[in-house]
Amino acid sequence: MIVTVTLNAAVDKAYVIEELKKGEVMRVIRCTNTPGGKGLNVARVIKSCGEEVLATGFLGGHTGAYVKDMLDEQQVPNDFFYTSGETRACINILESDGTSTELLEPGEPVSQEAVDGFIRKYEQIIASSNVVTMSGSVSAGVDTDIYARLIEMAKAKGKKVIMDTSGVLLKNGVQAGPTMIKPNRDEIEALLGIKVQNRLEVIEGAKKLQSMGIDFVVVSLGAEGALVVTKDAVYHGQPPKIKTVNTVGSGDSMVAAFAVGLERGYEVEEMLRYAVAVSAANTLTMATGSFRTEDMERIYKDVVVTRL
Repeated sequence: MIVTVTLNAAVDKAYVIEELKKGEVMRVIRCTNTPGGKGLNVARVIKSCGEEVLATGFLGGHTGAYVKDMLDEQQVPNDFFYTSGETRACINILESDGTSTELLEPGEPVSQEAVDGFIRKYEQIIASSNVVTMSGSVSAGVDTDIYARLIEMAKAKGKKVIMDTSGVLLKNGVQAGPTMIKPNRDEIEALLGIKVQNRLEVIEGAKKLQSMGIDFVVVSLGAEGALVVTKDAVYHGQPPKIKTVNTVGSGDSMVAAFAVGLERGYEVEEMLRYAVAVSAANTLTMATGSFRTEDMERIYKDVVVTRL
């Protein structure tokens, strides 16, 4: 089983409009609500991949109840710690030319009592899992070493851990040696205190991070796929050219697919091919963290994996 951790869940609202104009009343053509927060996107995609998953983290208030209702309707198993604060909402405004504008609420503060309660729940939940993912931001009131603590707890039980976050959460979490991280160029620069100018320097930065005790460092390249740096090699997975509809959630879809690959014991090249295909397939749907199996299977055949 794969456990996904979301410590700042949300209701994700996708608003489709013709054109965003500042200071004007805008008519929304279509609105789609989904259970949000990066970890819930990951959970939804893992389920679509056909693997057993359990979503956990914090939920609260009426919005939190709505998130749980949507997850239950989607048949995504979940076991959250409930707080007194209201779960946030996040809005993605999608224009007809493909422009995406995101408005992300910060989330209400969480008490130390709630954090302690979640950690006790987490320790019980991961006992029956093989892979744990932890994604995104955390609510106010949660210490910035939380992911490091959760990683250490999972590793002590022999679990594989994927961490996908940024800023001080990423910096602290890396020290605990997760199995996999997925930094972008800016995050590599921040972690190492360097400037990254080109693909070669991205790879060199990822190698430095890998040498810190991380088995796999994944760097997403957008439409050009992704890199995976291991102790012994560097791989590039390149998807075929496709016409994207909505790129939001494609990074979370990649994390989900890597988690599935770890769960299934895939070799690194097969894991990368699968992750690139799932991520690319996600861009062909309006829903965040969603893909059609037929899209993924078609793309999978045309993904090119090269050892650099």
